[in-house]
Amino acid sequence: MTDFFKDISPLSYDPDGAGLAFRHYNPDEVVAGKRMEDHLRFAVAYWHSFAWPGGDPFGGQTFDRPWFGDTMDLARLKADVAFEMFDLLNVPFFCWHDADIRPEGDSFAESLRNFEEIVDYLMDKMESSKTKLLWGTANLFSHRRFMSGAATNPDPEIFAWSAATVKNCIDATHKMGGQNYVLWGGREGYETLLNTNLKRERQQAGRFLQMAVEYKHKIGFKGAILVEPKPQEPSKHQYDFDVATVYGFLKEFGLEGEVQMNIEQGHAILAGHSFEHELALASSLGIFGSIDMNRNDYQSGWDTDQFPNNVPEVALAYYEVLKAGGFTTGGTNFDAKLRRQSLDPVDLIAGHAGAMDVCARGFKAAAAMLEDGTLEEMRAERYAGWDSSDSTAMLNSDFASIAAQVEANGINPQPRSGRQEILENIVNRFV
Repeated sequence: MTDFFKDISPLSYDPDGAGLAFRHYNPDEVVAGKRMEDHLRFAVAYWHSFAWPGGDPFGGQTFDRPWFGDTMDLARLKADVAFEMFDLLNVPFFCWHDADIRPEGDSFAESLRNFEEIVDYLMDKMESSKTKLLWGTANLFSHRRFMSGAATNPDPEIFAWSAATVKNCIDATHKMGGQNYVLWGGREGYETLLNTNLKRERQQAGRFLQMAVEYKHKIGFKGAILVEPKPQEPSKHQYDFDVATVYGFLKEFGLEGEVQMNIEQGHAILAGHSFEHELALASSLGIFGSIDMNRNDYQSGWDTDQFPNNVPEVALAYYEVLKAGGFTTGGTNFDAKLRRQSLDPVDLIAGHAGAMDVCARGFKAAAAMLEDGTLEEMRAERYAGWDSSDSTAMLNSDFASIAAQVEANGINPQPRSGRQEILENIVNRFV
């Protein structure tokens, strides 16, 4: 044991208690037919919680963590502290990038040796913990070699390095029993069209994703391959802009039946959408997989990755998750980081505990709304006219035939209220 979280006891459900406790998240509470823990499937993001130094676009490191450094001993210490936090929070899952868990070597081979050694160390930690791997991913954006992208890079050697890295990360995820593998193209985009061949870069990205899927099947990995959309930042434009853009990309390369979405609230907001819009669209397209739960500061122009604190927003998101049938291999990953002024170990526990409570409140509200049924009844009523045989036949008809029917039957439709305010009032009864 380390002493990083000394004097902090494991958190429990204590709605009336003082200090660190869960006020709303009771993992054993049965909601909509399942334990809350099994519905929400919380995961801790290794990168923000243990690798992020506390910088922002205008200033560098503020955190002073005893495991910061580039040695294997410090990487093992980081893992020790991580699993202590997982146990304090009693979370079922965590997620990592390769660069989060191992130090960078002087060569690909050295980095791989470091990676494989720390993967074995993490697996030893998992044997004595309930916390398992939700998903792994490769960091193909931080190192300077990726300044022009990874799969979309104009240098074939960068493409090769990236493919080898993803291969090794899929191997590690499979070995650790991970339930998904995520690809996030942090720099798969462009800064200026003056030096960019869009068609070539899209072809490279498409083939890269095809190879990831092919390799998954080759090794027998049963988890889902997930793509995480983001519109920009750091790139001016990224090829995985939003759910709709990614779906078009998947269709183009024949991957719509192989790849699902890991959808982040902060990225949805940057794309000009709501979180629930992206979730609903992914569900309607059959590609919903998992979520990164966080929020942005609406007064800042970048992805601030704050812990969620808005119950109505979270409730609408989980409403769409429940309508989609809930998570299968996916879950709720807290892709969220402390504020750079929140320096103490207790802040790290409190940030996650508060977020878990917010998610629990939002989830229970979402489940209650769905069980109540009023929203879905009013939605069905709005489209009821399309349930008739004549309306269904119209979709298999043509303009000339439809025009003839309008004239013959004297059709003169009048608009009907969408009842938005009534629907919003119904939501407010629950949140």
